Amino acid sequence: MGAVPVDGGFAFRVWAPNADAVHVVGDFNGWDHAADALHHEDNGHWYGEVKGAEHGQEYQFLISNGEQRLLRIDPRAQAVTNSVGNGHLYDHSRFDWGDDEVFETPGQHELVVYETHIGSFVPSGDGGPADLHDLTGKLDYLVGLGVNAVELMPLMEFAGDYSWGYNPAHIFAVEHTYGGPVALKNFVREAHKHGIAVLVDVVYNHFGPSDLSLWQFDGWSENGKGGIYFYNDHRSSTPWGDTRPDYGRQEVRDFILDNARMWLRDYHADGLRLDMTPYMRKVDGFSGDIPEGWEMMRMIAEMVRTEFPGRLVFAEDLHNDAAVTKVGHGGASLHAQWDNQFVHPVREALITHSDEHRSIPAVAQAVMHRYHHAFDRVIYTESHDEVANGKARITSEVRGDNPSGWDAQKRATLGAALVLTSPGIPMLFQGQEFLEDEWFRDTVPLDWERAWAFRDITQMFRDLIRMRRNLDGDTAGLSGPETRLVTLDDDANVIAYVRSTGDGQHVLVALNLTGHAVQRKVTLPGGVWRVRFNSDARRYSQIFGDHATPDLDAQDGEAVLDLGPYSAVVFVPA
Repeated sequence: MGAVPVDGGFAFRVWAPNADAVHVVGDFNGWDHAADALHHEDNGHWYGEVKGAEHGQEYQFLISNGEQRLLRIDPRAQAVTNSVGNGHLYDHSRFDWGDDEVFETPGQHELVVYETHIGSFVPSGDGGPADLHDLTGKLDYLVGLGVNAVELMPLMEFAGDYSWGYNPAHIFAVEHTYGGPVALKNFVREAHKHGIAVLVDVVYNHFGPSDLSLWQFDGWSENGKGGIYFYNDHRSSTPWGDTRPDYGRQEVRDFILDNARMWLRDYHADGLRLDMTPYMRKVDGFSGDIPEGWEMMRMIAEMVRTEFPGRLVFAEDLHNDAAVTKVGHGGASLHAQWDNQFVHPVREALITHSDEHRSIPAVAQAVMHRYHHAFDRVIYTESHDEVANGKARITSEVRGDNPSGWDAQKRATLGAALVLTSPGIPMLFQGQEFLEDEWFRDTVPLDWERAWAFRDITQMFRDLIRMRRNLDGDTAGLSGPETRLVTLDDDANVIAYVRSTGDGQHVLVALNLTGHAVQRKVTLPGGVWRVRFNSDARRYSQIFGDHATPDLDAQDGEAVLDLGPYSAVVFVPA
């Protein structure tokens, strides 16, 4: 419950089963440690109401346990002054959402996701990290690009001012440097007005590890571990510290479920992305089952499906486990999972230096891979993980000495074409559309001068996204459930596949992953196929070859593909 407004003040409830006494102190009582004692409830909670407490005032809990006197930030504080400061009393009802309820989250088959880090998306005016107001100012740009969903890297209050966000100190509070709860609500409301869904990245595999008011919250712990919110045995260990939540405690499960519910209910988010779920369900991410962690994943997914139909929950699982997105017995019921069966083989094919070493069967397997249906996986070539910590953007991986040259441009855009034409939920990472070549750091904003320098490449991304979303009415197959491989030529480095709807609308995608033009005979559904898109067009880059791929006449079921170097061509029935 935390702190919620009641008639004439605020009510406070906190879970502290080992406390001898709990007081709430704050601006409303002059921080008097003897004032406003909470009453003990049988279930380990403490409750009380404070008349005169007002929205915006600062507060903490004072917990007594034997000789210990512990000032703690409310674990469910909706806003904080900073990660080691005070909680703010916050009333969600004060925000005017207008007619936001009319917005409908796009279906999985319709989504094109843009992953962004709030603090580095644009340069800020004061030299610090960018905030949600800065991001809101770029919504017109995102509309122009054509994406219809933004995935925000974690924005729970974290230690310091700069962070990727995967070190949450207070999971119910929006990071104060990003603008706090009002800034997030403003962003979501404006994004929805622009036709863009908002997905929030949440971290439930660990908390902190620093600035954790949760640590030994009520003074109790075992084995020197974290106390009531955490495992106090070997299961506490994660790569980020001994801070794995104890999914076996009902109160901890409620804490996490209520947090997931909050983003969807109080902030109108359209979905959640669960960070590194293997560390929720395995001690070391690979072995040592934690059944309660798997159950926690399932409970979140089923809560979303039941209470917020149409909203979505994704997993960063990356273990090729179909049970993650299985609905029903034995499944975790998530809507989709990030797919390592796509990103790794496709990146490898794009950055491999020699054409003869490129594996077209691996690319074909990546395109055709599925769990249960065409859209229960998220596919990408760049993400915050893929372009940081020693790994770089595709352009730099291809040619570190010339990341803006022909090789780099051609293969990076070939990767974009694969992402935006393959079955799955396509995702781009910030700046990918203008060939940002800096590896991701939370302190370095995108180089927006490149957005102008590579505006023609950005236009290619726009055109691909328009086709993926069928905005012109002739590429519905790209959002259809069926994919058929029609050519896999490892000698020529050519792959072609037909994407189809259930009612017979088709799109043919053909890709040449070699540095010279190729011609190959293919078997196709009969008829004439018109060139709809050609990534080698000079309108996309003055250094491209403008290879003239002709339309296909497949009246007898066969035709010859004529593809430019490192090029993707999309055909539609004439």
